[in-house]
Amino acid sequence: MNPALLIALATVILTLVAELVHGRRIARVKALLPTLPGALPFVAGAVRVVSLGVLAWALTTLYLLPAKAHRAKLAMIEIEDREHLLLVLDVSPSMRLVDAGEVGKDSRTHRASSLVQSLLKRVSDEKMHFTVIATYSGAKPVVKESRDREVLLNILSDLPMHYAFESGKTRLFDGLEEAAEIAKEWRANCATLVVISDGDTVPPTGMPRMPPAVGGVLVVGVGDPSKGSFIDGRQSRQDVSTLREIANRLGGEYHDGNIKHVPTAVLRGLGSLQITSEKEELSLREYALMAIVSSAFLLATLPISLYLVTRLSSRNVINPATT
Repeated sequence: MNPALLIALATVILTLVAELVHGRRIARVKALLPTLPGALPFVAGAVRVVSLGVLAWALTTLYLLPAKAHRAKLAMIEIEDREHLLLVLDVSPSMRLVDAGEVGKDSRTHRASSLVQSLLKRVSDEKMHFTVIATYSGAKPVVKESRDREVLLNILSDLPMHYAFESGKTRLFDGLEEAAEIAKEWRANCATLVVISDGDTVPPTGMPRMPPAVGGVLVVGVGDPSKGSFIDGRQSRQDVSTLREIANRLGGEYHDGNIKHVPTAVLRGLGSLQITSEKEELSLREYALMAIVSSAFLLATLPISLYLVTRLSSRNVINPATT
């Protein structure tokens, strides 16, 4: 039998015996006590018995549960056990145009950062390693297999990474080739590829082939897909058809992230990410904490409650006689 239940049962028995002894002592001097509601002693005793039993169960349960750290120290994960998130991020100058977000007042880069932050909040795998590849006129790995999410968020905090490249046309496929090269040594179905771009100036040919390690692909578009913004002597807008075609050719999903974040159902559909539920289920720890608060509150307020009820009852008995 569960030790917590055994201790709770023992507490209930001892408290019940104590209440019976207390009741017998009260019965001897009952004539000296003010008139009380008939069920009040029974109710008060029952509250004490139940509350102490619940409190004993909850405290014992918390004592027996393993310690839970809110920020565990990162331990080394063996290469064969690692999970990966490959992020190919378009950092071309067009990504700094301001036409994204719900009201169109965010830059495309800022919107991309918001989308990644939303994704990271729902990724629950402690074995997840992050690799970021910036792409513009070429491709450069920025982070390789990092587990520190703060490093990833710092990269996404509007850093002007396009200065690391020579000016030219956006070569998004170079980023995909770099991702394929990095992932080719990983085991099958251990990585998810996320591409974030406005799709501007993407070539129609030259799509690289992903290795078996990439088990899911998500292409996210940013920027207004209907109204263009002027840059470099032309109008730039999110090229939905091109990004959707890239997703189809990679066997993945396309999502227009200009206004809405990536739905949890889409992330789960990738198959290679462990996603937390939108509605967290309560564990035994949370139930024990709620039991401690409720039972301690009842025990603490019981004396004052008895005092108030007794005083009110005494007034109701005395007033009719005086009137």
